[in-house]
Amino acid sequence: MTMTSLGIDFGTSNSAAAFVRDGQIVRVHFDGDQDTLPTAVFFPDSGDMQIGRAAATSLIEGEEGRYMRALKSVLGTSLFHEKRLIGGKRQTLADIVTQFLVRLRNGAIQRAGHEFDRVVSGRPVRFHHDPDRDARAEQDLRDCYLAAGFQTVEFLFEPEAAAIASAAQVTDQAVGVIVDIGGGTSDFTVFRNADTGPSVIASHGIRLGGTDFDQTVSLAHAMPLFGLGGELRRTLGDGLLPVPRAIYGDLSNWAMIPFLYTRETERMVDDLVKHAVEPEKLNRLSAVIQDRLGHDVAFAVERGKIAANSGVGAAAIDLGVVEKSLAAPVSAGSMNAALSGYRDDLRAAMYETLMKAQVAPQQVGYVVLVGGSSLMQFVQDEALAVIPQAKIIETNAFTAVVDGLAIAAAA
Repeated sequence: MTMTSLGIDFGTSNSAAAFVRDGQIVRVHFDGDQDTLPTAVFFPDSGDMQIGRAAATSLIEGEEGRYMRALKSVLGTSLFHEKRLIGGKRQTLADIVTQFLVRLRNGAIQRAGHEFDRVVSGRPVRFHHDPDRDARAEQDLRDCYLAAGFQTVEFLFEPEAAAIASAAQVTDQAVGVIVDIGGGTSDFTVFRNADTGPSVIASHGIRLGGTDFDQTVSLAHAMPLFGLGGELRRTLGDGLLPVPRAIYGDLSNWAMIPFLYTRETERMVDDLVKHAVEPEKLNRLSAVIQDRLGHDVAFAVERGKIAANSGVGAAAIDLGVVEKSLAAPVSAGSMNAALSGYRDDLRAAMYETLMKAQVAPQQVGYVVLVGGSSLMQFVQDEALAVIPQAKIIETNAFTAVVDGLAIAAAA
């Protein structure tokens, strides 16, 4: 029988698709043999929309156009439905997500050799803390799937999908905990393996993820080189004023960067330069806005974060794209200090999940790390602080969710 059900992990940072054929998971390959695809799009000034690594390549190589990433983070907000001039025509972010999902579906059809009319999609335990906004976010994503050509759309919590996939890694019937740190959310599931498959006991989630980590690392290390923390001279009178922080928050936020490229922002930055105590730093900010280098800076921060997390030697955030030899030192210690405020949130969320499950920490045999940001050392430290005797499993951090969705879609 031809299976027409597809599993899709539409993520804030990366996406993936998979299906089951002859009892085996078949992942859809993108960009050659890659199991995952960056959730990113690029609209060149002339030509068709590019996605994934091709989108990033066009940006990095300096092609004129508009790059967008972290689109999942605006599901459930009014911004998702606002029409803007993108790619030479007025369209919404909902239109763009739909086009991205069409590419995923077409890639799966090409890989399988047949159509897919049903999708089982991952979703975080909470898109948003507010229940109404959370429901709107799911409906937004459902509408995009339907517009992309699927006739039936079902959702499964991402950590629960990972629990399904992890059953093959653990043969005993011990209690396990999924720690799924995605780009925009952190999700947790307590489950127990059984002869019939994993049994979910409880799930919990918070709106905190890798994009928050990137933003915090950027604000602590890179943004001071562009004037954050600096001072301005008053137009009239004595005394100094702090440089406004809001623009740096947007510049270090993947989803908000494209909306900074306006004449209004340029005029505001020009005024900051005129009054800056350290104008050379604000001139760098002006260059980033005028030359649309915000995503280049964000990529540099991401690379620096990964290098520092590896713990191998000194690392730096290379900002040479803005100014020759400009760099911000970053180390495991400085990054740990910047991210320390998130430790309590993660620890509290894990305890909350265990309380929902009515499972004591000493009853947990293993912790499965899911999502690229789960590999951050401070995340693993907090998992072991809550469940000190657990075995840590990180084998399929990038594909556990989509594998579980494929299995669920085939059931």
